[in-house]
Amino acid sequence: MKNLLKYSLCLLFLPFGDASAQQILSLKEAVSIALANNYDIKLSNNENKIAENDLRYGKTALLPSLTGNFSNSGNIQNTQVDLANGDSREANNAKTTNLNYGVTLNWKIFDGLQMFANYDRLQELQKLGELNAQLTVQNTIADVIAAYYSLAAQKKQLEATETALEVSQVRLKNAQSRYTLGKGAKLELLAAKVDMNTDTTQLLMQQDAIKSAKVRLNQLLSRDLQIDFDIDDDILIDQSLVYQNLKNLIDTQNPDLRTAEINRSISEIYIRQVKGARLPVISLNSGYNFAKSTSPPTGFALRSNSHGLNYGVTASLNIFNGWQQNRAEKNAKLSLDNANLDYERVKQDVNAQLLTSYQTYQTSLQLITLEEKNVAVAEENLKITLEKYRLGSIVPLELREAQRNYMDATARYSNALYQAKISEISLKEITGSIAL
Repeated sequence: MKNLLKYSLCLLFLPFGDASAQQILSLKEAVSIALANNYDIKLSNNENKIAENDLRYGKTALLPSLTGNFSNSGNIQNTQVDLANGDSREANNAKTTNLNYGVTLNWKIFDGLQMFANYDRLQELQKLGELNAQLTVQNTIADVIAAYYSLAAQKKQLEATETALEVSQVRLKNAQSRYTLGKGAKLELLAAKVDMNTDTTQLLMQQDAIKSAKVRLNQLLSRDLQIDFDIDDDILIDQSLVYQNLKNLIDTQNPDLRTAEINRSISEIYIRQVKGARLPVISLNSGYNFAKSTSPPTGFALRSNSHGLNYGVTASLNIFNGWQQNRAEKNAKLSLDNANLDYERVKQDVNAQLLTSYQTYQTSLQLITLEEKNVAVAEENLKITLEKYRLGSIVPLELREAQRNYMDATARYSNALYQAKISEISLKEITGSIAL
């Protein structure tokens, strides 16, 4: 349409900048930059590493603990001692010292299997951390794709706005010539100026929308917000999605459903941990200690040293703790009930979301076909109307109406393409299968 108008009317586009000097950013490049820079992904990866570390060192709970200890103390006292044989002893500023050091080993060999349940819980938390990291990546990719194609739709709308402005420029030039030659009324000239100013305003607003869309995309890429670039504005739609195939993927790949399933497993493990408190706790303990003390000459021993090995076993059993054990077990079972209910609720929500998104997807595909035909019809209508206007066989109002029809048809077509793409992205997000 642009080339036709240029040829027919010998007009040039308004100078909007040199697009050839801009970097062409492909969708694949945009996603790669986001995966490398996005702050949410980095935060999620660090959280996942924390869960991995917890699991890696979680086995240490099964190992004994070894503790070193050291103490050195002293005091100075005035002491008077009366002995049973009638003698008395007295010491002023008498100094007493005590030195102790050694190592202590404690090994909890049985705690009602709570340590094993805790390790199982750490495994589930690690799965949850990994899933959250994957989910963050999926969401980021979806956001980048949506922002990229939003910009593409805005660019298509800009092209239509530029075309409408060109037509208004031709109309204004024609009205000015007619008015100068005395063949046209001033009212026609003023109306042409108003319409051209309106189209210019629309063009400025559309250019601002594109700038804002670029800032949004740069924000998602976590790079300098003022970086200018151009994109490939072709919006390609995957039209091969089948509802039943998507539904089959939900049970195994939907992120929300998998999260609810892991939370249910964690609740089951927590019940095992709570019930383990009813069983005895058995520990082995041992140690090696050295002790040295000095005393004033008021007692029988002035100095003593001792060192040696000690060992033993301890066992404890929770017999009664004010029914707190019963309370904890009941609450753990209620938490599991909630986890089961949450799983069913999430499954219902996901299925509803899938059905709604698929219906929107199907409708958008139909609208694309319809609006594409409407654009072709509106473009041809504008071409014919413009030619008639040049020949003077129609009034300016008919040309303006053809302009509006072309603009509206182009806007609807761009929106249908964008909505179809958004629906496609949403379906792939739900099924956990989003990819380039």
